Amino acid sequence: MSTVDPARVQRLNDADPVAEGRYVLYWMQQSQRAVHNPALDHAIGRANEKKAPLLVVFGLMDDYPEANRRHYTFMLEGLRETQERLAERGIKLVARRGAPDDVALSFAEDAQMIVSDRGYLRHQRRWRKRVAAEAPCPVVQVEGDVVVPVEEVTDKPEYAARTIRPKIHEHLDRFLALSTEGTIEVPSVDLDVDDGLALDAVDAVVDRLDLGDNVPPVRGLYRGGTSEAEAVLQAFLNDHLDGYDDHRNQIHSHAVSHMSKYLHFGQVSPVWLALQIQESAAPDEDIDAYLEELIVRRELAVNHVYYRPDTYDAYECLPEWARETLAEHADDEREYVYSRRALEQSETHDPYWNAAMTEMRETGYMHNYMRMYWGKKILEWSPDPQTAFERALTLNNRYFLDGRDPNSYANVLWLFGLHDRGWKERPVYGKVRYMSKGGLERKADPEAYVEKVDRLAAKARSSTPS
Repeated sequence: MSTVDPARVQRLNDADPVAEGRYVLYWMQQSQRAVHNPALDHAIGRANEKKAPLLVVFGLMDDYPEANRRHYTFMLEGLRETQERLAERGIKLVARRGAPDDVALSFAEDAQMIVSDRGYLRHQRRWRKRVAAEAPCPVVQVEGDVVVPVEEVTDKPEYAARTIRPKIHEHLDRFLALSTEGTIEVPSVDLDVDDGLALDAVDAVVDRLDLGDNVPPVRGLYRGGTSEAEAVLQAFLNDHLDGYDDHRNQIHSHAVSHMSKYLHFGQVSPVWLALQIQESAAPDEDIDAYLEELIVRRELAVNHVYYRPDTYDAYECLPEWARETLAEHADDEREYVYSRRALEQSETHDPYWNAAMTEMRETGYMHNYMRMYWGKKILEWSPDPQTAFERALTLNNRYFLDGRDPNSYANVLWLFGLHDRGWKERPVYGKVRYMSKGGLERKADPEAYVEKVDRLAAKARSSTPS
């Protein structure tokens, strides 16, 4: 019997049960992991109830929005491990080339029911809506990549962290719990279905895909997969969580968990991660500071995209005060104006900003405090705020391993006033929050950060095939 909280489970259609189906189908898309996965746990429970095997399928499309070789490589490293871990549990995972909804429907004819995980972006919601409409069997969706299910928190877009925080905390005791990982009773590893893509050779799979933008992977620094995430987190717990509240803005240090990229691909559960943090021996203030970022800030971003499905990635969804003040200062004289190419190649007058852009471009990551500085300067150095927004979002999504998700859209829009308030009025920025080079020097050690980036970029380049 599944122990997944009922609030995480939603029926997506009214199709009648199919008793003669060959298997229960788990259509994996967002939660790309074999452990701590409520959708998988629910599917195992239903398969055992029906005395049927559980088949897991994953649709690998060539043209996932804005994805490139960097993203696909990291994702497939994780998916390869997920396939191996599922096989150890007697469950077959088939990765087939094709649009996720097409792949799910291609297996639906022989399914007694379909279980799906949940995604919040408009294309993810569109895929699930189509599968629910066209599948000949029941389709249920199980939410496993936020701590508190989105509709349990609120029924509208929230203004800021301060408005969503108490609504999330009201439910934390209930939802900070892992579902039971059941044992499948009817194995599917020998099920007579197409085996799909061979995931043991990740580069060969990526080479077969029609990718228009081949930003190189960053294997010398980060690898995908649940086991890798667990090892990275353990190092953070051992060395950096104690003192996190004081050190998290020290850009030259390594006091960051690097979990955002693994959360992005669903390779770790946010509930599992929160529990690991809670169960550590770190001081309460450090635990609280981390959980604020992991739960409140991250789920504020999910709230943003879920309740603004048509505009979550558009300049027009900024609050009215921000659009008005930026419009009033759109024609202000700018001391420096750079082209997108100059920005992308780290060719500005500011060595700290150049280092941040280099870290993004070469490593797929950037310290969160520098992400803020990086974005604010794009606003300052672009010819107008709309152009600045387009540049920031494009670069963010192209190079970051954790780009192209709710956090990306909310964080880039925050640079322009989303989830913030008006500040002292200034040229170019208007009343939008300002960040200065001098402020960076007072609060951090940017020269040491430049040296750190030089080392990281050299390591990343040395691991990239020529």
